[in-house]
Parts: sequence; C-alpha cells; structure tokens
Amino acid sequence: MCGIAGLYDSRPDARVDPAAVSRMLATIVHRGPDDQGVHDGGAACLGTRRLKIIDLDGGHQPLSNEDGTVWVAFNGEIYNHADLRRRLQAAGHRFATDHSDTEVLVHAWEEYGTAMVGELHGMFGFAIWDSRERCLFLARDRLGIKPLYYAWDGARLAFGSEIKAVLEAPGVERAVDLQSLYHYVGYEYVPAPATMFAGIRKLPAGHVLELRGTSLTVTPYWDVSFEPVERTEAEYVSGLRDRLARAVERRLMSDVPLGVFLSGGLDSTAVLALARQATGAPLPTFTIGYREASFSEWDYARRAASYYGTTHHEVVIEPITPELIRWAVWHLDEPMTDLSSIPLSILCRRARQDVVVCLSGEGGDEVFVGYDRFIASKIDARWYGRVPGVVRRGLVEPLVRRLPDRPQKKGAVNLLKRFVEGAALPVEGGHLRWQYFSSAEQDRALFAPGLLARVSADPFAPVRLMRARAGSVDRLGEECYIDLRMTMPESVLMKVDKMSMAHSLEVRVPFLDHEVVEFAAGIPSETKFPGLRTKAIYRKAMEGILPPFILERGKQGYSLPIKNWLREDLRDFMSEVLNASELVREHFQIDFVNTLIAEHVGRTHNHNHVLWALINLALWHERFIEQRSSRAA
Repeated sequence: MCGIAGLYDSRPDARVDPAAVSRMLATIVHRGPDDQGVHDGGAACLGTRRLKIIDLDGGHQPLSNEDGTVWVAFNGEIYNHADLRRRLQAAGHRFATDHSDTEVLVHAWEEYGTAMVGELHGMFGFAIWDSRERCLFLARDRLGIKPLYYAWDGARLAFGSEIKAVLEAPGVERAVDLQSLYHYVGYEYVPAPATMFAGIRKLPAGHVLELRGTSLTVTPYWDVSFEPVERTEAEYVSGLRDRLARAVERRLMSDVPLGVFLSGGLDSTAVLALARQATGAPLPTFTIGYREASFSEWDYARRAASYYGTTHHEVVIEPITPELIRWAVWHLDEPMTDLSSIPLSILCRRARQDVVVCLSGEGGDEVFVGYDRFIASKIDARWYGRVPGVVRRGLVEPLVRRLPDRPQKKGAVNLLKRFVEGAALPVEGGHLRWQYFSSAEQDRALFAPGLLARVSADPFAPVRLMRARAGSVDRLGEECYIDLRMTMPESVLMKVDKMSMAHSLEVRVPFLDHEVVEFAAGIPSETKFPGLRTKAIYRKAMEGILPPFILERGKQGYSLPIKNWLREDLRDFMSEVLNASELVREHFQIDFVNTLIAEHVGRTHNHNHVLWALINLALWHERFIEQRSSRAA
C-alpha cells in the first residue's frame, strides 16, 4: 500500500520538475513511511511513498519494464498477481523482482494495453507512463476502495492519492466549488466526480483516465448488473459461501502481520470466521466502545473474540477534542461527516501497534441489504406512502416533530422521527431520503440567498443520474446500485482509506471483492430482502459458519455519540467555530445557524447532522483555503 503523486505537461519540449513531485509526496508521507521514489520521465514525472507489505526488499517504486520505457506508480494490492505473473512470463515478459505485485502492472500494460484493468483482481489507484506512446494512464479499482484525484488545465495534469498532494502541484488553485458545497450539506460528502475544490476531480470508481497530448478521456471499464440470475436457493447459498471464503483467503496475502476489525456484528465476525477457516489460527482482533452503552458493542465483540479464540484488544473512545477533529479534517482532504471517521481512526492507531494490515467488514450492508434505509424505503413504498398526503403533512409530521429527541443512538422515538423526516422529502430521492440531511425548507433558511442563486438547488440530481445508469431493474436493485456506485466509494470507502492510511495501516474489504458483488447482484430482490428481513440470503449462507448469537443480530455499527457531545463537551467549540468562520458567514445565514445551535443544545430538536457538517466545513475552509491553521501532527 502506498501513496502516489505525479505531474504531466503536454506543452512542446516541456519537462516536469521532479522536485515539485517530491513536494507533493511530502504531504502524504503517512501513506508510505517506508520508502520514497521519483521517476523523472521528462514530460511526465511519477512519485510514490511506499508502505511495505508485499516483496519487502524488491518492491521499490516507481517501477519499470525491462527497457525502462514504461513506468508505474501504484497504490493498492493485486491479489491475483502471482497468476498474472505466470501468464505474462509465459508470454515472454521478464520480471526483475521476486514477487512484487506492482511489477505485473507494467507488463500487463505491454501485453493488454488499456484492457489490462479487466485482468486485475484487487484494490488500486495507479498511474502508468508509457514514454514510447507518450501516454499517461490512470486507473481506479472497480468499487473505489482506493482514491485517486487529478487536476487538468488543458495543458498540465497533476494527480495524487490525496487532494493535499494535488494542491502542492504548480498552478493548482485553492477555491471552493459552490455546487459541491450545496450537495455536501445534504449528503454529508461530495458526490463524484466533483470535490469540494474547484478544478480538482475524483477519478470515479471503475474508471480509467487516458491522456495523450492534450486529449484527455475518462471512461468506465466496469459496472454491475442487478438483473436476476435464476438459480435455486441452495445455489445462491453455496455460491455466496464459496465466493466469500475465496475473497477472505485472497486478502490474507501479506509479508507483514494481519489483524481483523471486530465489532461483533454480522459482517466483521464473518470475516474473522472465514479468516480462521483459511489459516487454521486466529488473527488478533480490535474493537472500540463508548461509555454511553447504546453506542457500544462490547459484549458481542467479546463473545465473538472468545468464540474464535482471538487475542482481543479494546479501545474506549472518550469525548473527542477539537485537536482531534482538526486532525481528521486534515486527513480527510474534503469535508465528510461520517460519524464513524474519528472512532475508526482511533481504532486504526491502536491496531497499527501490532499489525500492518487489517481486514474489515465494510461493504456488507451495501452488497447484502443491511441498512435501515432499505427497511424505511420498503415501509414507505408499501404502507406509509399510501397514506393521504393531507394526513401525513397535516397530522403525522407535526405530531412527530414535537416529540423531543432521546439521548440514545436509536430507540423507537428517534427512529420514528427520522423515518417521518425522510419520508417527507421528494420521492425521487428514493431510499437516500433517509440518508439525506436537508430539505427545501432548511435550504432556504440555512443558505445565503446569493449561494442559492449560483448553484443548481436540485438535491437529488446525482441520485437520478445513478438511477438512469442502473438500467431497468426493480426498486431494490436501483437502491443497491446507487449505494455501491455513489454513496459507498466517496463516503464509506473514502473514510476507511483516509483514516487507516493516516496511521500507515492497510485495510482490506473482502465483501467488495468484485466476484462477490457480481454474484450477489444477480440474486433476486425477494430472496435478498424478504419482508423486512435484511441480509436474509447472506445469513443463510453463514449458517454453520457463524454462531447463532451473531447470526440473529441487527445492525449497529461504529459511530459517535456526537449529538450528546455537541450539547456538552463540544458546545462552546461548536459555537466559536461556526460564528468565526469566513465561509459560514459568507454562504450561510448565521442567525439561522445560531437558532439550530440553540435548539440542539436545548434538546428540543436534534440538529447534530447539519451542525457537525458545518463544523467540518468551517474547519476544512480554515485549513485548506484560508490556510490559517497548521497541520496537526
């Protein structure tokens, strides 16, 4: 696992400055503390920071083919590299390393050209410079496990594993993308391909970028179909079991110590069980918890660790400090308010004391229908949505809004309030209405009129775009497609990558093996999600592998009791940050922001989502645009 960065200049006789690439790499040392390399290719320059995991002695990067005409800078893992190496050697390619997975990329480029990405099984973001063709080729893995950013001005291109590296490139400006700012408040992340920085783009998951001269193209090379594939239930069960077992076994490939993140939930415990099955020995496990009992999963994690005989490590999360929030904002690159980000970072820091690689259960909820929003969508479609609008708007919504927020994470009242709030949003938002945290009414009160006049205030435009790409599948198929292709790569997986690599820890996600994803997508909706039973066929596949006390669990997940902390430990910090922010004062209505603060602190309403979003936005602007605060150590 590494961090990469590089520059390309299409102008005649231009030469890129290698020192500029070294400055870009200096911002992402945390991604690769073990080694640095820069290749000066004249018009293109590639750089890497390396975290040694495979071929510890022979995998120095950037790495070239036999005659030095093709070079690669690689971030990620190629799980089928040994098989690819054998095939390429049989075709006449000569390898210089013992078993580096990076080296297969340059030879695969020579053998297959741009079609090489279809031969790769893994997670990756890489750049190839072919000096013979004068072609720069960037690729991001199918599901978007690894990030890759770029900035292109029509003549020069800068790229990197993190935005902060791209910002160090010559000519890249720091400015806010106002359309992204608008979308961020509702989605709590910036949908691809945009970023919060005007002029800097994400390479979308499953896409490649090819640059020849001044001709730049970004094209998809993979997608997933949710058209049902007819099989028996027994075939679905055995197919899932076999593919998940292979996915976990592939991700045990390592020359350094491995561990498992264990929440005691269905997905993390399945990863642990399948890893134990593959190795015959338990891997160390790591979990977090809080003093607020409704936010913790201590008991289940302890029971699972005991059941599988692991060496188990626990971390208690105390109320977070302003310094830690600023640190997370720096490492995330752009505002993102996933409440599990900081707890995950603390967990990664602890795990890195013992291991270099951890397996995680991320992706299980998207692939196997595990989120509450799937339940909410079905309830709305079958029952609540049929209640006359006059009754919903005139009776149900006013009554539910008056219910005071409860301090626990979920609970009947909190779930009811969230369901009714989501159901009140435009139906075109689909199941993401329950993961969207604004409304037309709030937009008018929150945003400055000047900002609304400059953006397209169309909150679910990104959802409509994804729905169109999903093709003619049923409602659940569309919802799963949107989760996999929109929400997961730029929210869940971006959080996992940034928070783990901040501590030089590689995280692998077996549920996002593309063979698992493709097989699961072909299972009919009524088999995956009968009634209101989430993960139904997946639970059947895990029978005999997981103990009953895990199989029957509902979802909880890592999170933060942030709504309570904003009322207590972080109350003054929240008020100071938001009232002092240049960005908040320019683009938001500060009187309404203070009304939200007062209602939240007074416990009449729970506004933690919008307030936490604004805090992260204000700190991001201060650090990256105003450049007022120093980088957290």
